[in-house]
Amino acid sequence: MVETDKLKGEWYLKIIKPLVKKDLEEKSLKVMVPVKQVEEINYRTPIPEVKDPDLRTVEIQKLEEPYSYVRILYNTRYNEYIYEFIEPPLDVREKKLFKSIKNKIVELIDYKEFENKDEKNSYLFDLMASVIEDMDETLGEETITKFKYYLRRDFIGYGPIQIPMLDPEVEDISCDGVNIPIYIYHRKYESIRSTFKFESEEDLDNFVIWIVQKSGRHISIANPMVDASLPDGSRLQATLGKYVTKRGSSFTIRRFKPNPFTPLDLVKFKTLSREMMAYIWLSVENGISMIIAGGTASGKTTTLNATLLFIPPSAKIVSIEDTRELNLPHENWIPALVREGYGEFNPVTGKRAGEIDMFDLLTSALRQRPHYIIVGEVRGKEAYTVFQAMATGKTCYTTFHADDVKSLVHRLENEPINLPRALLTSLDLILLQGQVKVGTKMTRRVKSLTEIVAIDPESGELVTNNAYVWNPADDTFNYSGHSYVYEKISTIKNWSPRRMEIEVKRRELVLEYMEKENVSNYRDVARIVSEYYKDPEGVIERVQEKLKE
Repeated sequence: MVETDKLKGEWYLKIIKPLVKKDLEEKSLKVMVPVKQVEEINYRTPIPEVKDPDLRTVEIQKLEEPYSYVRILYNTRYNEYIYEFIEPPLDVREKKLFKSIKNKIVELIDYKEFENKDEKNSYLFDLMASVIEDMDETLGEETITKFKYYLRRDFIGYGPIQIPMLDPEVEDISCDGVNIPIYIYHRKYESIRSTFKFESEEDLDNFVIWIVQKSGRHISIANPMVDASLPDGSRLQATLGKYVTKRGSSFTIRRFKPNPFTPLDLVKFKTLSREMMAYIWLSVENGISMIIAGGTASGKTTTLNATLLFIPPSAKIVSIEDTRELNLPHENWIPALVREGYGEFNPVTGKRAGEIDMFDLLTSALRQRPHYIIVGEVRGKEAYTVFQAMATGKTCYTTFHADDVKSLVHRLENEPINLPRALLTSLDLILLQGQVKVGTKMTRRVKSLTEIVAIDPESGELVTNNAYVWNPADDTFNYSGHSYVYEKISTIKNWSPRRMEIEVKRRELVLEYMEKENVSNYRDVARIVSEYYKDPEGVIERVQEKLKE
């Protein structure tokens, strides 16, 4: 019996143990360490050397350090800036392997609710670990680290456009078709070409379908054009295939900051003066209805969102938009969004089944007894209802595409809006904004604050007053010396002209104080405005003491 056991022991040591050891070594080569533990290694994406003598590095910005960066290059030959994506590099084998792993994860993934990103990451990495274990491949720590970055990017982030979607300096991301570089509108360098492009129609089509689904909408051959809002609030316009856009699928993403621009930002950017902002503050508080007009990308929505911070905190607000853009700190706020219908158009209603348009939402809003009605942009029959609401005493704010006051009035009075001129007097103020050239740079300026005074009984023409006008010669803003809005507010408040002047100066002081204190968060701005409404004397006393320091 003892001899038999001895023989078994020798047999194990000489034959079985070496085989077990070899098997363990092979398995350790396939996955050297558990996938979850790999993120602890000290990996850093290498910044590639610029080899082209015509290119020079302007700046490098960290995004998801140590994985992704943006490098702004300047081409001295063509005098243009280039937006370079820098992500962990994958060789041909790694690209092929990651694609295979990703496809298998898509097959295995289940719909689950997660409380945070860490739980999502953990779930993805568990799936990746199980897929890798079933594959006869050798993976090192660095490869797994890179794969984990791309997994997070493609399943939780925004895929190949993750870099510009994380860059706070990017305003617009535009893809015009296959094999065409994505263009970026940069706050500092304006419209610049990037180093990324979709190289096949299939990849671009799949990406457009995916990003539209990510926004909770659907795009197809039957419905090849979609406007939507992405999870981070950015505005998406997408087309599928060559049915609408002949160069293939396309998309444009208008990005919005999670912390929107405040009135202080607009003053700092010289979009308008501090005195003009005090004028708008008084106008918003006292129910002066306003249209913000301007051309495409003139900053209309940004200005609207900033000025709405002056709405008293307890006032009831109803906003109506086709894509979500407004972001307010007020609690008593109902943000309403239009809804697309399905099926064929009904010839009687002119809509699809289940469709809810801006006109429906506006009609509903009037029954909700709001103090302020905000319409993202008027362009059709809803404009008539907005002006009807103004005529009945509601305070309304909206944006409108027009390059000057004359063309705004012309568009309102003709097809498809057909607004009677008499209703135009319900509007108090037109803020005209545009993209202008100051020196060598394009920037945004409020060209004028135009008050609607009355209709001339003899000529039937609108009587207007330019309270403030931008002077392009020296980039300053000039006050005309008279304001009908100030007169209207003085009547409401029973203030003398001198008292009105003092109030404007007081609000300028509060704005100056917030600038000096570097108040940057929109909620903090709204809080100080709210404090001023409750205790103006106390706030002014504190402000004056602080400004003396």
